[in-house]
Amino acid sequence: MRGKRAKKYRKLMHQYEVNFGFREPYQVLLDSAILQEAAQKKIDLVGRLQGVLGGQVKPMVTQCDMRHLYDADPKDEEVILQAKKYERRRCNHHELEKPLTSYECISECVDPKDTATNKNRYVVATQDWRIRAHLRGIPGVPLVYVNKSVMILEPMATATENLREREEKAKFKAGLKGRRGVNASQKRKREDDGDAAGQTSGSIEVQSTPDSIRPKKRRLNGPKEPNPLSMRKSKKQSATKPHDERAAKRRDGSEEIFQQHANDSTEAPTEEGPEAGKRKRKRKHKPKGEGGVSTLPEEDT
Repeated sequence: MRGKRAKKYRKLMHQYEVNFGFREPYQVLLDSAILQEAAQKKIDLVGRLQGVLGGQVKPMVTQCDMRHLYDADPKDEEVILQAKKYERRRCNHHELEKPLTSYECISECVDPKDTATNKNRYVVATQDWRIRAHLRGIPGVPLVYVNKSVMILEPMATATENLREREEKAKFKAGLKGRRGVNASQKRKREDDGDAAGQTSGSIEVQSTPDSIRPKKRRLNGPKEPNPLSMRKSKKQSATKPHDERAAKRRDGSEEIFQQHANDSTEAPTEEGPEAGKRKRKRKHKPKGEGGVSTLPEEDT
């Protein structure tokens, strides 16, 4: 249950942040009644406020409520010491002989000019039901109170909900108007381009639509087409480079020499008969003896 309540309070405070500009630390106005209630129930007031609002808080006490604590009967010194630790909200009512009631003082602090606006973005924590009933008529005022040792954040009041809906509708209409203006300008530009093209060509008017307006082709699942680069035919070289020409000349010259040797070998006479199969033997020179005369007989070829 606590988790659901905390989630609900976070969403609620997020709405106040988006629509009314609330930021941490949240300024919380405390009246004398909730200070006395927290002391009686032994509640950590600042810790509970941080848990309910979901962020850091800056507790504030008005000068009139401090005077109420001093004038209380019986007087509780612990509550006064605890209230002194919080920031003092100067309501400028200290010059009066008697302090204003919490209802009058807090109402004037929240809406000093009676314009039904929470200019300083106060969160009001009070036990007085009259203060809460009055502040529900001012849009953008989060209200906190203690009920049986449980701190509760009230849901958005009707005035707050109505103002939030009006602002959202205004933003939505402004966005639509902006989009219509952009489309009209683009259409007008295309028409002007088409008129200019018609004047230059004389017969045909061409209106080019931008890529953002053109419908995108739907990609179908299935076998994909082959890579177009693999289907390209190789380009034939129209002109040969100088080094390619030199290599071609060398190749042509070597082919001519090879052809000439082949012709010579074919034109050489061939011997016929039994002596054609015999191999011609070469004379071998033997080492000479003394006097330069060979000691071995010479072999006839």
